[in-house]
Amino acid sequence: MTGVEEWVADLEAAGELTPDAVSAIVDAHGDRGHQAIEAVGESRVKQYRDFTVVVGHDDEYIVEDGGCTCADSEYNLDADDPDQLCWHAIAVRIAEAIDAVDEHDMWYSEVREFL
Repeated sequence: MTGVEEWVADLEAAGELTPDAVSAIVDAHGDRGHQAIEAVGESRVKQYRDFTVVVGHDDEYIVEDGGCTCADSEYNLDADDPDQLCWHAIAVRIAEAIDAVDEHDMWYSEVREFL
């Protein structure tokens, strides 16, 4: 079991973001973990009919199949290491584990037109 799988399992069992889970996430991911926890707390993980999107400070990022469209994910992380995740992907895992995804019954492409 990877480190990510461990803290996800702990979150799913607890059903909430516990102090122990926060410590495990921050220990494993550092600042990326902090940013992810903040995004979940601010309801910035959005599920549309077609994509899961994390609202960042400068843009919105699509996260699907564990991967993300952000530059950090593309250039700074080892795709072969399942524990190396950008903060957007971490946020999605946290939000899904504690049922904190903000769901929208619409297509992301419809929303994107307004941005």
